[in-house]
Amino acid sequence: MARLEELATERVDFRFKGLPPEADGATIGELAARRLNLFTDGFTTPVLALSAERLEHNLALMEAYSTRHGLAFAPHGKTSMAPQLFHRQLEHGAWGITLAVPHQVRVAREFGIDRIFLANELVDAAALKWLSKELDADPSFRFICYVDSVRGVELMQAALAEAGADRPVDVVVELGAGDGARTGARTEADCAAIADAVAASSELRLVGVAGYEGEVPDADGERVRAWLRRLVALAADFDKAGRFEGLDEIVVSAGGSAWFDAVADVFAEIPELSVPVLKLLRSGAYVSHDDGHYRHLTPFNRVPEEGALEPAFRLWAQFVSRPNDGQAFTNAGKRDAAYDIDLPEAQVVRDARTGEVREAAGVAVTGLSDQHGWVRTEPGADVEVGDWLGMGLSHPCTSFDKWQLIPLVESDGTVVDYIRTYF
Repeated sequence: MARLEELATERVDFRFKGLPPEADGATIGELAARRLNLFTDGFTTPVLALSAERLEHNLALMEAYSTRHGLAFAPHGKTSMAPQLFHRQLEHGAWGITLAVPHQVRVAREFGIDRIFLANELVDAAALKWLSKELDADPSFRFICYVDSVRGVELMQAALAEAGADRPVDVVVELGAGDGARTGARTEADCAAIADAVAASSELRLVGVAGYEGEVPDADGERVRAWLRRLVALAADFDKAGRFEGLDEIVVSAGGSAWFDAVADVFAEIPELSVPVLKLLRSGAYVSHDDGHYRHLTPFNRVPEEGALEPAFRLWAQFVSRPNDGQAFTNAGKRDAAYDIDLPEAQVVRDARTGEVREAAGVAVTGLSDQHGWVRTEPGADVEVGDWLGMGLSHPCTSFDKWQLIPLVESDGTVVDYIRTYF
Protein backbone atom coordinates (compact mmCIF):
# COMPACT_ATOMS: atom_id res chain seq x y z
CA MET A 1 0.00 0.00 0.00
CA ALA A 2 2.95 2.33 0.56
CA ARG A 3 3.75 2.29 -3.16
CA LEU A 4 0.12 3.05 -3.93
CA GLU A 5 0.18 6.02 -1.58
CA GLU A 6 3.31 7.29 -3.34
CA LEU A 7 1.24 7.83 -6.46
CA ALA A 8 -0.15 10.96 -4.85
CA THR A 9 3.37 12.40 -4.66
CA GLU A 10 4.10 12.16 -8.40
CA ARG A 11 4.33 15.59 -9.96
CA VAL A 12 2.20 16.63 -12.89
CA ASP A 13 3.87 17.97 -16.04
CA PHE A 14 3.79 17.85 -19.85
CA ARG A 15 3.55 14.03 -19.86
CA PHE A 16 -0.12 14.02 -18.94
CA LYS A 17 -2.42 15.27 -21.66
CA GLY A 18 -5.62 17.15 -20.95
CA LEU A 19 -4.56 18.56 -17.58
CA PRO A 20 -4.47 22.31 -16.91
CA PRO A 21 -1.10 23.83 -17.85
CA GLU A 22 -1.25 25.71 -14.55
CA ALA A 23 -1.13 22.34 -12.76
CA ASP A 24 2.52 21.78 -13.71
CA GLY A 25 4.63 21.13 -10.65
CA ALA A 26 1.76 20.11 -8.39
CA THR A 27 1.59 16.57 -7.10
CA ILE A 28 -1.32 14.37 -8.08
CA GLY A 29 -2.51 14.49 -4.47
CA GLU A 30 -2.35 18.27 -4.36
CA LEU A 31 -4.22 18.51 -7.63
CA ALA A 32 -6.96 16.18 -6.39
CA ALA A 33 -7.30 18.25 -3.22
CA ARG A 34 -8.02 21.35 -5.31
CA ARG A 35 -11.22 19.70 -6.61
CA LEU A 36 -10.96 21.47 -9.94
CA ASN A 37 -13.89 21.61 -12.34
CA LEU A 38 -13.34 19.73 -15.58
CA PHE A 39 -15.03 22.44 -17.64
CA THR A 40 -14.08 25.73 -16.01
CA ASP A 41 -10.67 25.25 -14.42
CA GLY A 42 -8.33 25.02 -17.36
CA PHE A 43 -8.44 21.42 -18.55
CA THR A 44 -7.49 21.27 -22.21
CA THR A 45 -9.14 19.20 -24.89
CA PRO A 46 -9.19 16.41 -25.66
CA VAL A 47 -9.61 15.07 -22.13
CA LEU A 48 -10.90 11.70 -20.96
CA ALA A 49 -13.08 11.63 -17.85
CA LEU A 50 -14.03 8.63 -15.70
CA SER A 51 -17.30 8.96 -13.79
CA ALA A 52 -16.79 8.56 -10.04
CA GLU A 53 -20.40 7.56 -9.43
CA ARG A 54 -20.60 5.05 -12.27
CA LEU A 55 -17.26 3.49 -11.39
CA GLU A 56 -18.47 2.89 -7.84
CA HIS A 57 -21.78 1.49 -9.12
CA ASN A 58 -20.01 -1.01 -11.40
CA LEU A 59 -17.59 -2.13 -8.68
CA ALA A 60 -20.45 -2.73 -6.23
CA LEU A 61 -22.61 -4.49 -8.82
CA MET A 62 -19.98 -7.09 -9.73
CA GLU A 63 -19.13 -7.63 -6.07
CA ALA A 64 -22.78 -8.38 -5.36
CA TYR A 65 -23.07 -10.60 -8.45
CA SER A 66 -20.02 -12.69 -7.54
CA THR A 67 -21.18 -13.11 -3.96
CA ARG A 68 -24.72 -14.04 -5.00
CA HIS A 69 -23.44 -16.77 -7.32
CA GLY A 70 -20.72 -18.14 -5.05
CA LEU A 71 -17.89 -17.07 -7.33
CA ALA A 72 -14.42 -15.86 -6.46
CA PHE A 73 -13.49 -12.91 -8.65
CA ALA A 74 -10.14 -12.09 -10.24
CA PRO A 75 -10.99 -9.27 -12.68
CA HIS A 76 -8.77 -8.88 -15.71
CA GLY A 77 -6.51 -5.96 -14.87
CA LYS A 78 -5.08 -5.61 -18.37
CA THR A 79 -8.25 -3.67 -19.15
CA SER A 80 -7.13 -0.70 -17.07
CA MET A 81 -3.57 -1.34 -15.83
CA ALA A 82 -4.45 1.10 -13.06
CA PRO A 83 -3.19 0.04 -9.60
CA GLN A 84 -5.68 2.37 -7.90
CA LEU A 85 -8.49 0.45 -9.59
CA PHE A 86 -6.88 -2.90 -8.74
CA HIS A 87 -7.10 -1.96 -5.07
CA ARG A 88 -10.63 -0.64 -5.43
CA GLN A 89 -11.57 -4.03 -6.87
CA LEU A 90 -9.90 -5.83 -3.98
CA GLU A 91 -11.77 -3.60 -1.54
CA HIS A 92 -14.93 -4.75 -3.29
CA GLY A 93 -14.19 -8.40 -2.56
CA ALA A 94 -11.98 -9.50 -5.47
CA TRP A 95 -9.86 -12.59 -4.79
CA GLY A 96 -7.01 -11.18 -6.84
CA ILE A 97 -6.20 -9.68 -10.23
CA THR A 98 -5.92 -11.41 -13.63
CA LEU A 99 -3.19 -10.26 -16.03
CA ALA A 100 -1.84 -11.29 -19.42
CA VAL A 101 1.93 -10.66 -19.76
CA PRO A 102 4.99 -10.44 -17.47
CA HIS A 103 5.21 -6.63 -17.56
CA GLN A 104 1.70 -6.40 -16.13
CA VAL A 105 2.61 -8.82 -13.34
CA ARG A 106 5.59 -6.65 -12.43
CA VAL A 107 3.34 -3.57 -12.23
CA ALA A 108 0.87 -5.40 -10.00
CA ARG A 109 3.59 -6.67 -7.70
CA GLU A 110 5.12 -3.19 -7.44
CA PHE A 111 1.77 -2.04 -6.08
CA GLY A 112 1.30 -4.85 -3.58
CA ILE A 113 -1.01 -7.29 -5.36
CA ASP A 114 -0.61 -10.64 -3.59
CA ARG A 115 -2.80 -12.85 -5.78
CA ILE A 116 -2.30 -12.91 -9.54
CA PHE A 117 -3.80 -15.16 -12.20
CA LEU A 118 -1.87 -14.96 -15.48
CA ALA A 119 -4.22 -15.94 -18.32
CA ASN A 120 -1.36 -17.06 -20.55
CA GLU A 121 1.32 -19.72 -20.68
CA LEU A 122 4.50 -18.15 -19.31
CA VAL A 123 7.57 -19.43 -21.19
CA ASP A 124 9.85 -16.36 -21.08
CA ALA A 125 12.98 -17.47 -19.22
CA ALA A 126 13.84 -13.98 -17.93
CA ALA A 127 10.31 -13.47 -16.65
CA LEU A 128 10.29 -16.90 -14.98
CA LYS A 129 13.59 -16.12 -13.24
CA TRP A 130 12.10 -12.89 -11.89
CA LEU A 131 8.89 -14.69 -10.87
CA SER A 132 10.85 -17.36 -9.04
CA LYS A 133 12.61 -14.71 -6.96
CA GLU A 134 9.27 -13.03 -6.16
CA LEU A 135 7.73 -16.31 -5.02
CA ASP A 136 10.74 -17.31 -2.95
CA ALA A 137 10.96 -13.90 -1.27
CA ASP A 138 7.27 -13.63 -0.38
CA PRO A 139 5.43 -16.68 0.98
CA SER A 140 2.13 -14.75 0.84
CA PHE A 141 2.37 -14.24 -2.94
CA ARG A 142 -0.04 -16.55 -4.82
CA PHE A 143 0.57 -16.88 -8.55
CA ILE A 144 -1.26 -19.10 -11.05
CA CYS A 145 -0.77 -19.32 -14.81
CA TYR A 146 -1.94 -21.35 -17.79
CA VAL A 147 -0.13 -24.27 -19.38
CA ASP A 148 -1.45 -25.46 -22.74
CA SER A 149 1.37 -27.57 -24.20
CA VAL A 150 3.95 -30.14 -23.17
CA ARG A 151 6.60 -27.95 -24.80
CA GLY A 152 5.50 -25.04 -22.61
CA VAL A 153 5.83 -27.21 -19.51
CA GLU A 154 9.34 -28.20 -20.57
CA LEU A 155 10.39 -24.58 -21.08
CA MET A 156 8.95 -23.51 -17.74
CA GLN A 157 10.61 -26.40 -15.94
CA ALA A 158 14.01 -25.68 -17.48
CA ALA A 159 13.91 -21.95 -16.72
CA LEU A 160 12.77 -22.45 -13.13
CA ALA A 161 15.36 -25.17 -12.51
CA GLU A 162 18.11 -22.90 -13.82
CA ALA A 163 16.84 -20.13 -11.54
CA GLY A 164 17.08 -22.47 -8.54
CA ALA A 165 13.42 -22.01 -7.64
CA ASP A 166 12.45 -23.09 -4.13
CA ARG A 167 8.68 -22.79 -4.65
CA PRO A 168 6.90 -24.50 -7.52
CA VAL A 169 4.79 -22.37 -9.84
CA ASP A 170 1.09 -23.19 -9.69
CA VAL A 171 -0.43 -23.91 -13.10
CA VAL A 172 -3.85 -24.71 -14.55
CA VAL A 173 -4.29 -26.65 -17.76
CA GLU A 174 -6.00 -24.47 -20.34
CA LEU A 175 -8.74 -26.17 -22.35
CA GLY A 176 -9.15 -24.41 -25.68
CA ALA A 177 -12.62 -23.25 -26.66
CA GLY A 178 -12.58 -25.06 -30.02
CA ASP A 179 -10.52 -25.66 -33.14
CA GLY A 180 -11.00 -22.09 -34.30
CA ALA A 181 -10.37 -20.58 -30.88
CA ARG A 182 -7.31 -18.82 -29.52
CA THR A 183 -4.95 -20.61 -27.09
CA GLY A 184 -5.53 -23.80 -25.12
CA ALA A 185 -5.19 -27.54 -25.63
CA ARG A 186 -7.75 -28.74 -28.15
CA THR A 187 -8.71 -32.13 -26.69
CA GLU A 188 -9.07 -33.75 -23.30
CA ALA A 189 -6.33 -36.20 -24.29
CA ASP A 190 -4.01 -33.25 -24.92
CA CYS A 191 -4.93 -31.84 -21.51
CA ALA A 192 -4.08 -35.17 -19.86
CA ALA A 193 -0.69 -35.27 -21.56
CA ILE A 194 0.05 -31.74 -20.30
CA ALA A 195 -1.04 -32.71 -16.78
CA ASP A 196 1.30 -35.72 -16.93
CA ALA A 197 4.18 -33.43 -17.92
CA VAL A 198 3.39 -31.12 -14.99
CA ALA A 199 3.27 -34.07 -12.59
CA ALA A 200 6.77 -35.07 -13.70
CA SER A 201 8.15 -31.62 -12.89
CA SER A 202 9.25 -30.60 -9.41
CA GLU A 203 9.17 -26.93 -10.50
CA LEU A 204 5.44 -26.88 -11.31
CA ARG A 205 2.28 -27.82 -9.43
CA LEU A 206 -1.06 -28.58 -11.08
CA VAL A 207 -3.87 -26.75 -9.23
CA GLY A 208 -6.79 -26.84 -11.66
CA VAL A 209 -8.17 -26.18 -15.11
CA ALA A 210 -9.19 -23.00 -16.90
CA GLY A 211 -10.06 -21.37 -20.20
CA TYR A 212 -11.83 -18.51 -21.91
CA GLU A 213 -15.36 -19.07 -23.15
CA GLY A 214 -15.37 -15.87 -25.17
CA GLU A 215 -13.37 -17.65 -27.89
CA VAL A 216 -15.98 -20.36 -28.54
CA PRO A 217 -16.53 -20.25 -32.32
CA ASP A 218 -19.94 -18.83 -33.29
CA ALA A 219 -20.60 -18.29 -29.60
CA ASP A 220 -24.14 -18.44 -28.30
CA GLY A 221 -25.57 -19.51 -24.97
CA GLU A 222 -25.81 -23.18 -25.90
CA ARG A 223 -22.30 -23.48 -27.36
CA VAL A 224 -20.70 -21.54 -24.51
CA ARG A 225 -22.41 -23.65 -21.86
CA ALA A 226 -21.43 -26.84 -23.69
CA TRP A 227 -17.77 -25.82 -23.60
CA LEU A 228 -18.00 -24.80 -19.94
CA ARG A 229 -19.42 -28.24 -19.13
CA ARG A 230 -16.40 -29.79 -20.86
CA LEU A 231 -14.18 -27.68 -18.61
CA VAL A 232 -16.03 -28.81 -15.49
CA ALA A 233 -15.92 -32.44 -16.62
CA LEU A 234 -12.17 -32.13 -17.19
CA ALA A 235 -11.71 -30.93 -13.60
CA ALA A 236 -13.79 -33.83 -12.32
CA ASP A 237 -11.85 -36.37 -14.41
CA PHE A 238 -8.51 -34.97 -13.24
CA ASP A 239 -9.70 -35.17 -9.64
CA LYS A 240 -10.92 -38.75 -10.03
CA ALA A 241 -7.52 -39.67 -11.43
CA GLY A 242 -5.81 -38.24 -8.34
CA ARG A 243 -4.13 -35.38 -10.19
CA PHE A 244 -5.02 -32.89 -7.45
CA GLU A 245 -3.83 -34.98 -4.52
CA GLY A 246 -2.38 -32.86 -1.72
CA LEU A 247 -4.20 -29.63 -2.64
CA ASP A 248 -6.37 -27.60 -0.27
CA GLU A 249 -8.52 -26.38 -3.18
CA ILE A 250 -9.00 -26.99 -6.89
CA VAL A 251 -9.13 -24.00 -9.24
CA VAL A 252 -11.74 -23.95 -12.01
CA SER A 253 -11.63 -20.65 -13.88
CA ALA A 254 -13.26 -18.93 -16.86
CA GLY A 255 -15.04 -15.72 -17.59
CA GLY A 256 -14.78 -12.78 -19.89
CA SER A 257 -17.18 -9.87 -19.95
CA ALA A 258 -19.68 -11.30 -22.44
CA TRP A 259 -20.73 -14.66 -20.97
CA PHE A 260 -20.23 -14.52 -17.21
CA ASP A 261 -23.89 -15.48 -16.74
CA ALA A 262 -23.14 -18.77 -18.47
CA VAL A 263 -20.08 -19.23 -16.26
CA ALA A 264 -22.21 -18.67 -13.16
CA ASP A 265 -24.85 -21.15 -14.37
CA VAL A 266 -22.43 -23.96 -15.22
CA PHE A 267 -20.08 -23.44 -12.28
CA ALA A 268 -23.13 -23.88 -10.04
CA GLU A 269 -23.27 -27.43 -11.43
CA ILE A 270 -19.71 -28.36 -10.39
CA PRO A 271 -20.00 -31.65 -8.48
CA GLU A 272 -18.42 -32.23 -5.10
CA LEU A 273 -14.74 -32.99 -5.62
CA SER A 274 -12.07 -34.28 -3.24
CA VAL A 275 -11.42 -30.77 -1.88
CA PRO A 276 -13.29 -27.45 -2.20
CA VAL A 277 -13.36 -25.74 -5.59
CA LEU A 278 -12.28 -22.13 -6.15
CA LYS A 279 -14.74 -21.03 -8.84
CA LEU A 280 -12.78 -18.16 -10.30
CA LEU A 281 -14.46 -15.61 -12.58
CA ARG A 282 -12.17 -13.23 -14.51
CA SER A 283 -14.36 -10.57 -16.19
CA GLY A 284 -12.58 -7.22 -16.39
CA ALA A 285 -14.22 -4.70 -18.72
CA TYR A 286 -17.00 -4.05 -16.22
CA VAL A 287 -14.92 -1.42 -14.38
CA SER A 288 -15.64 1.31 -16.88
CA HIS A 289 -18.04 -0.69 -19.11
CA ASP A 290 -18.58 1.11 -22.42
CA ASP A 291 -20.98 2.70 -24.87
CA GLY A 292 -20.44 0.22 -27.69
CA HIS A 293 -19.08 -3.31 -27.76
CA TYR A 294 -19.80 -4.47 -24.21
CA ARG A 295 -22.98 -2.44 -23.86
CA HIS A 296 -24.55 -4.88 -26.32
CA LEU A 297 -22.83 -8.03 -25.01
CA THR A 298 -23.22 -7.66 -21.25
CA PRO A 299 -24.97 -10.65 -19.66
CA PHE A 300 -27.06 -8.21 -17.64
CA ASN A 301 -28.96 -7.54 -20.87
CA ARG A 302 -30.00 -11.21 -20.83
CA VAL A 303 -30.69 -11.30 -17.09
CA PRO A 304 -31.94 -7.78 -16.26
CA GLU A 305 -32.98 -8.68 -12.73
CA GLU A 306 -29.26 -8.96 -11.87
CA GLY A 307 -28.80 -5.20 -12.40
CA ALA A 308 -27.09 -3.15 -15.09
CA LEU A 309 -23.58 -1.86 -15.65
CA GLU A 310 -23.16 1.80 -16.53
CA PRO A 311 -20.73 3.29 -19.08
CA ALA A 312 -18.25 5.32 -17.04
CA PHE A 313 -16.04 6.94 -19.68
CA ARG A 314 -16.71 10.16 -21.53
CA LEU A 315 -14.19 11.71 -23.92
CA TRP A 316 -14.47 15.47 -24.28
CA ALA A 317 -13.15 17.11 -27.45
CA GLN A 318 -13.55 20.56 -28.94
CA PHE A 319 -14.93 21.48 -32.33
CA VAL A 320 -12.02 23.11 -34.16
CA SER A 321 -13.43 23.34 -37.69
CA ARG A 322 -16.89 23.77 -39.23
CA PRO A 323 -16.23 23.89 -42.97
CA ASN A 324 -19.86 23.51 -44.02
CA ASP A 325 -23.36 22.91 -42.65
CA GLY A 326 -23.04 19.14 -42.81
CA GLN A 327 -19.56 18.67 -41.47
CA ALA A 328 -17.42 19.48 -38.44
CA PHE A 329 -14.13 18.33 -36.98
CA THR A 330 -13.02 17.81 -33.38
CA ASN A 331 -9.49 17.71 -32.01
CA ALA A 332 -9.72 14.08 -30.77
CA GLY A 333 -8.54 11.29 -33.03
CA LYS A 334 -7.00 7.83 -32.92
CA ARG A 335 -4.46 8.93 -30.31
CA ASP A 336 -7.28 9.67 -27.87
CA ALA A 337 -10.28 7.42 -28.59
CA ALA A 338 -10.73 3.68 -28.80
CA TYR A 339 -11.54 2.81 -32.39
CA ASP A 340 -10.62 -0.87 -32.84
CA ILE A 341 -14.26 -2.01 -32.65
CA ASP A 342 -16.69 0.93 -32.74
CA LEU A 343 -16.29 4.65 -33.32
CA PRO A 344 -16.99 7.07 -30.46
CA GLU A 345 -20.66 7.90 -29.90
CA ALA A 346 -21.61 11.60 -29.90
CA GLN A 347 -23.71 12.10 -26.77
CA VAL A 348 -23.75 15.71 -25.59
CA VAL A 349 -22.59 19.16 -26.68
CA ARG A 350 -21.37 21.76 -24.19
CA ASP A 351 -22.00 25.29 -25.49
CA ALA A 352 -18.80 27.38 -25.40
CA ARG A 353 -20.75 30.60 -24.81
CA THR A 354 -23.13 29.57 -22.04
CA GLY A 355 -21.74 26.33 -20.59
CA GLU A 356 -25.09 24.67 -21.23
CA VAL A 357 -24.91 20.93 -21.90
CA ARG A 358 -27.48 19.46 -24.30
CA GLU A 359 -28.00 16.24 -26.18
CA ALA A 360 -25.95 15.93 -29.37
CA ALA A 361 -29.01 15.77 -31.61
CA GLY A 362 -28.13 15.42 -35.28
CA VAL A 363 -24.43 14.91 -34.54
CA ALA A 364 -22.52 11.70 -35.34
CA VAL A 365 -18.84 10.73 -35.41
CA THR A 366 -18.12 9.11 -38.78
CA GLY A 367 -14.37 8.64 -38.69
CA LEU A 368 -11.08 9.30 -36.93
CA SER A 369 -7.81 10.62 -38.26
CA ASP A 370 -4.66 10.66 -36.16
CA GLN A 371 -5.72 13.80 -34.31
CA HIS A 372 -9.13 14.74 -35.72
CA GLY A 373 -12.61 13.38 -35.34
CA TRP A 374 -14.84 13.52 -38.44
CA VAL A 375 -18.35 14.61 -37.49
CA ARG A 376 -21.50 14.63 -39.60
CA THR A 377 -24.10 17.22 -38.63
CA GLU A 378 -27.71 17.05 -39.72
CA PRO A 379 -29.73 20.17 -40.65
CA GLY A 380 -30.52 22.13 -37.52
CA ALA A 381 -27.64 20.73 -35.47
CA ASP A 382 -26.52 23.67 -33.34
CA VAL A 383 -22.74 23.23 -33.35
CA GLU A 384 -20.08 25.94 -33.45
CA VAL A 385 -16.29 26.05 -33.38
CA GLY A 386 -15.27 26.14 -29.72
CA ASP A 387 -18.12 23.96 -28.42
CA TRP A 388 -17.18 20.77 -26.60
CA LEU A 389 -18.43 17.35 -27.73
CA GLY A 390 -18.87 14.65 -25.09
CA MET A 391 -18.50 11.15 -26.52
CA GLY A 392 -19.07 7.64 -25.25
CA LEU A 393 -16.34 5.11 -26.05
CA SER A 394 -16.34 1.50 -27.13
CA HIS A 395 -14.02 -1.22 -25.82
CA PRO A 396 -12.42 -0.06 -22.55
CA CYS A 397 -9.40 -2.30 -23.19
CA THR A 398 -8.17 0.23 -25.75
CA SER A 399 -9.38 3.34 -23.95
CA PHE A 400 -7.31 3.13 -20.77
CA ASP A 401 -4.08 2.56 -22.69
CA LYS A 402 -4.27 5.95 -24.43
CA TRP A 403 -4.30 7.95 -21.18
CA GLN A 404 -1.67 7.86 -18.43
CA LEU A 405 -3.59 10.06 -15.99
CA ILE A 406 -7.39 10.11 -16.09
CA PRO A 407 -9.52 12.58 -14.10
CA LEU A 408 -12.09 10.88 -11.86
CA VAL A 409 -15.06 13.20 -12.15
CA GLU A 410 -18.29 13.61 -10.21
CA SER A 411 -21.52 14.37 -12.05
CA ASP A 412 -21.19 18.14 -11.50
CA GLY A 413 -17.73 18.20 -13.12
CA THR A 414 -15.70 18.17 -9.90
CA VAL A 415 -12.46 16.20 -10.30
CA VAL A 416 -11.92 14.20 -7.10
CA ASP A 417 -8.92 12.07 -8.09
CA TYR A 418 -6.65 11.09 -10.97
CA ILE A 419 -6.24 7.48 -12.11
CA ARG A 420 -2.68 6.56 -13.10
CA THR A 421 -2.21 3.83 -15.73
CA TYR A 422 0.86 1.78 -16.66
CA PHE A 423 0.90 0.33 -20.17
